[in-house]
Amino acid sequence: FRLCTEMCVEISYRAQAEQQHNPAANPTMIRAKCYHNLDAFVRLIALLVKHSGEATNTVTKINLLNKVLGIVVGVLLQDHDVRQSEFQQLPYHRIFIMLLLELNAPEHVLETINFQTLTAFCNTFHILRPTKAPGFVYAWLELISHRIFIARMLAHTPQQKGWPMYAQLLIDLFKYLAPFLRNVELTKPMQILYKGTLRVLLVLLHDFPEFLCDYHYGFCDVIPPNCIQLRNLILSAFPRNMRLPDPFTPNLKVDMLSEINIAPRILTNFTGVMPPQFKKDLDSYLKTRSPVTFLSDLRSNLQVSNEPGNRYNLQLINALVLYVGTQAIAHIHNKGSTPSMSTITHSAHMDIFQNLAVDLDTEGRYLFLNAIANQLRYPNSHTHYFSCTMLYLFAEANTEAIQEQIT
Repeated sequence: FRLCTEMCVEISYRAQAEQQHNPAANPTMIRAKCYHNLDAFVRLIALLVKHSGEATNTVTKINLLNKVLGIVVGVLLQDHDVRQSEFQQLPYHRIFIMLLLELNAPEHVLETINFQTLTAFCNTFHILRPTKAPGFVYAWLELISHRIFIARMLAHTPQQKGWPMYAQLLIDLFKYLAPFLRNVELTKPMQILYKGTLRVLLVLLHDFPEFLCDYHYGFCDVIPPNCIQLRNLILSAFPRNMRLPDPFTPNLKVDMLSEINIAPRILTNFTGVMPPQFKKDLDSYLKTRSPVTFLSDLRSNLQVSNEPGNRYNLQLINALVLYVGTQAIAHIHNKGSTPSMSTITHSAHMDIFQNLAVDLDTEGRYLFLNAIANQLRYPNSHTHYFSCTMLYLFAEANTEAIQEQIT
């Protein structure tokens, strides 16, 4: 398999070199020449996977598929390291996409092990994530946004078992883009990648809004705060079975909407980033308002360096805001009432938020307010609580600078 892969890749490089030496050569013909060999190799792999082991024994088939995918990944990464800027994505992209289509064909025997096939491909794409193989990033984005792959991952796999794996691939993409977007270093290649990312998000927003709703926290956690357009695309998703109220309705009373008491699903383990001792002190403070030093130490717990633009642990701020908010909602519900301007005040939860608003510097406060804004979405209990919190912080602000930032 390794030799076959290397031979196919070699033929592909030779064909493309031929085109460079002979500009008159038709690129479509040269591509067809490469595909001819690559597709035959993929067909062979598919037949071997299909017929390896007994018909009912899926383990052998999946093991073989994983082995082949692993070999192609190995060849790709070595090629990527050796050739660097001369690296060509074409042969690898073709192998992966044809293999995916071949193994997901409707008449295929592999229907029973579809989920394991998809898992194998997801693991492969995760290993080849852009931070690991930046030279493969365009082909990689093409692969993860292929309509068959998205449909299989998000629509056809029962019980939404493909969702967490697909969310991980999107997070891989955002993590790669983050430093470029944060520093607004958008060279031509990065602009193209960013455009492609927006397109994928628009497709998801249109066809799978619930997926964006459920994973919004994990996505916003890795998207830099200055990427307002990206975040807004994710935050504007709402479940398809929900009718949104028209915001221009005169005397619209948000509190009267039935959905306002329902908590949204958040499928990200956001408390995982909290250091154990910090979490223990936080829980203790929310219950008993002790240790009293918790508030005064909060800023130093969130600050990680003195480098402007990277002073704070953004993931910890996001987790803290959402955790305190969800605890506050539960606390208010336990007392038999609902969040409103009067019920959210005078609590340990609000003490923490007010302390952050006053104590943090401009950069920290911006990140803190952003963490709240990330929870303002379609009508649900989080949106309701955090919108009241934002208004309360504005009303109680002791300086105009804070009010200006909230605005």
